[in-house]
Amino acid sequence: MPLIFDIYISKFIPWTAWKQSENKVLRTIAEWVDAILFALVAVYLINTFFFQNYKIPSSSLEKTLLVGDFLFVSKLAYGPRVPMTPLSFPLAQHTLPIINTKSYIEKPQLEYRRLKGFGNVKLNDIVVFNFPTGDTVALKMQNPDYYTLVMQDGRERVNSDKNKFGDIVYRPVDRRENYVKRCVALPGDTLQIIDNQVYINGQKQADIPGVQFNYYVQTTGQYFSDEMFDNLGISKDDRLLMNNVQGGIGVLDYLGFERNKMGNHTPVYRLPLTSEMLAKLQKLQAVSEIKIEPAILVGGYTFPLGNTEWTRDNYGPLWIPKKGTTVAINASNLPIYEHIIRNYERNQLELKNGEIFINGEKAETYTFNMDYYWMMGDNRHNSLDSRSWGFVPEDHIVGQPVFIWLSLDKDKGLFSGKIRFDRFFKNARR
Repeated sequence: MPLIFDIYISKFIPWTAWKQSENKVLRTIAEWVDAILFALVAVYLINTFFFQNYKIPSSSLEKTLLVGDFLFVSKLAYGPRVPMTPLSFPLAQHTLPIINTKSYIEKPQLEYRRLKGFGNVKLNDIVVFNFPTGDTVALKMQNPDYYTLVMQDGRERVNSDKNKFGDIVYRPVDRRENYVKRCVALPGDTLQIIDNQVYINGQKQADIPGVQFNYYVQTTGQYFSDEMFDNLGISKDDRLLMNNVQGGIGVLDYLGFERNKMGNHTPVYRLPLTSEMLAKLQKLQAVSEIKIEPAILVGGYTFPLGNTEWTRDNYGPLWIPKKGTTVAINASNLPIYEHIIRNYERNQLELKNGEIFINGEKAETYTFNMDYYWMMGDNRHNSLDSRSWGFVPEDHIVGQPVFIWLSLDKDKGLFSGKIRFDRFFKNARR
C-alpha cells in the first residue's frame, strides 16, 4: 500500500521519469509496465472492496444455483473485509495458474477488520465465505478436509505419505477456498434437524423453494430417457441407475424394493429431487415406488468429528456461538468448541487430566470473540456443509451473490443449449 500511495499520490520517487527518456524502446516497455501496474491496482481494489466473480463448481445449492452459474458477488453487502493477507496477486485465490505456486506472501498478516456495509447476514441468505477448515490442506486430497483425513488415517500418515496426500500447507483466512451456502442459523440460535426438517429455536422453518433430497425411484420396467431427465432438470452426473452399481442390488434389497417374477429388480434410479419434481414422478404410471435415501446408507462423519449420535438427517440440538457470550466448557462439549478456541480465535488449548487449560490457565468457561454462522446447501443430501465441518466464523464471510451474469450447462453443446440465457441477471440472493 505505501508503494501504491507513493506512485499515485505522494510521488516522492519520480516514477514517471521514463516519459522524458529519448530511448523509444525504454519508453515502450515502461508504458506497458505502467499500464499493467495500473490495471492490477484497479483490479485489486475492486476485487477487494467492491465485488468479485464467483463460479458455482458443485451441485450443493441446486436447484437455487446451478453448476456453471457465474455470480456477481457483492463485498458491500456485509461490509468489505480489509485484506488480512495484503501482499497477494489479484484474481488468484491461493495459487497462480500454470506455474502452480502460491499467489500470496504470508507476511505480514493483519488483524481482522471489516468496513461498514449495507447490512448483516440474515437468516436464509446465500453467502460466499472462506472454507473454515481449509486452514490446513493436503494438496493431493483436498476433499475431505485435512481434519477428516487425520480422523480416518491418522495425523502421522497424512503428514508423511506424500504420494497419497501430497504436501501439507497452511492457508491464511482470506486465502482459503471460497464456498457458497445458505445461512440456516444465526449467532445465538439453537439449531436442530429432525427427519430432514430444520428447526431454529424450536420453531419449524418454512420450506425453501428448490431444496432437494436424494430419492430412490423404481420404474415399472422401462428406463428413463435423456429427454425426461432434461425436463426434470437432472444433470448427467446426478443420474445413477442402482441396478448397474456395484453393491446396488444389496441396497435395493435393504430398502425393501421388491423383485419381479424373474428375481430381478426393475430399474431403480437414485436422483436428487425437489418437492415439485417428486410430485411429478409420483403421478407417472411408469413409476412404481419412491423412497427417500436414509442417512445410514451414506455414512461419513458429522461435526464434531467423532460424533456418532447425529446424522445429516437428524442433527443437534446445537447452539450457534455469539460474540460476547460466555459458556461453560468441559470435556464433553469441548469437541464442539475446540476448533473455535484453538484455530479461529487463536488460543493455546490443552486438556490435562480431564481439565481444560486456555493460554496456560485453567478454564471452566469461554467467552466468544466472534459471531458464528451455520451454513447448509439446498441440495441437502449432496452437500458437504456445516453438518460436516461446523461453524463459519464472521471473519470468513466474503460477500453475498447479487445476480447471475452467465450460466453454462456442462451437459450441453455450444449450439444445443449450453448457454442458459434464461438465467442471465437472475437474482442470486435467495
